[in-house]
Amino acid sequence: MRITKSDVIWNYGATFMKIASSALLLPFILKMMPSETVGIWMVFMTITAFTTLLDFGFGPSFTRNITYVFSGVKTLKVSGFESVTDSKTTVDYGLLKGVIAAMRWFYLRMSAILFLLLISLGTYYIYSLLKNYSGNHKEVYIAWLLLCLISTYNLYTLYYDALLQGKGLIKRSKQIVVIGQTFYLVIAAILIMYGNGLIAIVSAQASSVVIIRWLSYNSFFSLDIKSKLHEAVARPKQEIINAIYPNAVKIGLTSLGGFMVQRSAMVIGSLYLSLTDIASYGITVQLISVIAGLSGIYISTFQPKITQLRVLNDNESIKKLYLKGQLILLSTYLVCGIGLLLLGESVLKIIGSHTQLIPGLLLFFAVFTSFLETNLSIAGSILLTKNEVPFFKASLISGAAIIIGLVLMFNLFKIGLGVLIFVPLFVDLSYQAWKWPMEAMKDLKMTVIWTNRDN
Repeated sequence: MRITKSDVIWNYGATFMKIASSALLLPFILKMMPSETVGIWMVFMTITAFTTLLDFGFGPSFTRNITYVFSGVKTLKVSGFESVTDSKTTVDYGLLKGVIAAMRWFYLRMSAILFLLLISLGTYYIYSLLKNYSGNHKEVYIAWLLLCLISTYNLYTLYYDALLQGKGLIKRSKQIVVIGQTFYLVIAAILIMYGNGLIAIVSAQASSVVIIRWLSYNSFFSLDIKSKLHEAVARPKQEIINAIYPNAVKIGLTSLGGFMVQRSAMVIGSLYLSLTDIASYGITVQLISVIAGLSGIYISTFQPKITQLRVLNDNESIKKLYLKGQLILLSTYLVCGIGLLLLGESVLKIIGSHTQLIPGLLLFFAVFTSFLETNLSIAGSILLTKNEVPFFKASLISGAAIIIGLVLMFNLFKIGLGVLIFVPLFVDLSYQAWKWPMEAMKDLKMTVIWTNRDN
């Protein structure tokens, strides 16, 4: 598997477009929509993030196992992996065909569950928010229905991502994201300018998802792949599921904990704070997420390569990639974080935004919290390449602690937006923020001053 600087560059472009696409629409959204509507949009985005939880950890597990297959592995294991000494070994297309069948079987069921949850509980949640909403309720409900449909389709076809990334087609997959997000930006901007509001944004998202999935399918399923898969005898999908699900479930629980850490503030805060405050918090988090995404691009680009290096027992190469990833993480947060602190509010005023960032001190701690979470996420991705999930319990406990802390603080004290920042920060610092980066360094046999020696 060959991953080059070109893959990294395209990943930067794709990640920026994917994470910042909504931010790039801010001049249109903030100028054309009142703060209340922006608050509803932020809630929509949080719910969209929630839908990824029904992947329940199978996405990263499928991606990792697709990489194992293309690295020459003939058997998938519940824990650990089959070592391969020759990097030029052949692909077992029967095993690949079985993994694809297992992915389709899984995502069909998860997407059906997602639709039922969104159309029932999700609709009730939206109904509760609209009780104090002075805007057009019909517009919100139409946008919500479109969001339910496109979120379901997106989850059902999520395995295309695992196929492309698992095979090492990083550049191709990122080019597809850039194309899809470009369509999203253009369509959304035009429709928003014509006064379509929330419906414009969701319609643009739907167009983007369909384009991305169509291009992804045609990029992976070449004539050669189709021919070899057609001739191969698929391994039983239940055998594949049995090998993958133990760690997948652990990753899923970790994702649930991560969602509670990163997103529960928005969901719970919307029940206690005004939609104007939620809009301010949401815009801030969205801009910080751009920094987080850019800072983690290097490691995410090389994730399939790191997985392959595990199979080949090349620990030294993993060390080098991890160290470079750490340097990029730190430099990105320093440059972009300082830029956001100094210039963020001024830029919003220049574009005539009706919604502003959270106050300066809170903004600083929000950026710092994001740095800690991104750092532990990178460390976790390194540990996951061993096909082990040591942090799932800690992630769940942290998530639960944040939810309990948020509810208690909102009910006991009247300190507003500060609750959304300081509760997650305190919980992170208590354990996860230092534990998993330290474990990653131990696993790679690294000291504070890293050398090329194993000991």
